[in-house]
Amino acid sequence: MKMILTAALSVVWSALLVGCATESSQVVETSQVRAAATAHTYQGEKQRLIVGSFYNRSDYQNGIFSSGSDRLGSQAKTILQTHLQQTGRFIVMDRDNMAQIAEEAGLSGAQSAIQGANVIVTGDVTEFGRKVVGDRQLFGILGSGKKQVAYAKVMLNVVDVNSSAILYSSQGAGEFELSNREVLGTGGTASYDSTLNGKVLNLAISEAVDNLIVALEQKKWSTE
Repeated sequence: MKMILTAALSVVWSALLVGCATESSQVVETSQVRAAATAHTYQGEKQRLIVGSFYNRSDYQNGIFSSGSDRLGSQAKTILQTHLQQTGRFIVMDRDNMAQIAEEAGLSGAQSAIQGANVIVTGDVTEFGRKVVGDRQLFGILGSGKKQVAYAKVMLNVVDVNSSAILYSSQGAGEFELSNREVLGTGGTASYDSTLNGKVLNLAISEAVDNLIVALEQKKWSTE
């Protein structure tokens, strides 16, 4: 009788454990441009810079059924600002929150001392696309797979604020993919992953910024 009671309690406890909610979390490492690794040791002059317009010029989200808001361009601009700041080669100034900055300065009684920029960096997403590629082995009996692929290409222009001349242009492209495979009924299948958009944009912009910094250090462009 005691053994039966013990077994019953074990079954109940196991059921309770299965029914309980579980939580998990982890820190995801974020990628940085190569110049960020030497930002703390950089001793050169830092040019004042702002990020200007960044538009999505690709066909993605620009059809007749688009919402009209340039979400891809806005996302790309935020990524570009972050990467330029992390290089340690520029003083990146915010022009998108001028009203709030002025209001906070007024509340603190401080005199606003906003400086002008030496250069403006503008950008465009010239190519962007997504596709799903699938395959089946022996008509699906042995397994099947699905691969989500996102591709992006961006172009950056460094513009002199005094002359409006384009000092330098760089571009970057990247491809990001997510694969899943099911073999003999086991394995996982993934639904549409919208985070691939940000990941592939980050990859393309990182390359473009890296090319920009290499050209700067090789003195291929300068505001002097």
